[in-house]
Amino acid sequence: MEDKRDTFIKEFRNIIVKTSDGSDLLGKINIGDKQRVSDLFTRTENPFIILSDVEHKDGSGKVLFINKNHIVWVEPRD
Repeated sequence: MEDKRDTFIKEFRNIIVKTSDGSDLLGKINIGDKQRVSDLFTRTENPFIILSDVEHKDGSGKVLFINKNHIVWVEPRD
């Protein structure tokens, strides 16, 4: 049996996300086998992104699942 941990690609990028409620979220997103951060928004059908090590007004170090419909813009920080 194949070990799934060996096939999961981790390729993190630092980003800032502006949400529709005006929040700015600074964190890391795993782009996996994608070429760019934008590929997660244009080439996947998953309605959520997962942001880790998030810093925002309510604290830091959190993991957030963010609905793409509530994102105004995303800025890569790398």
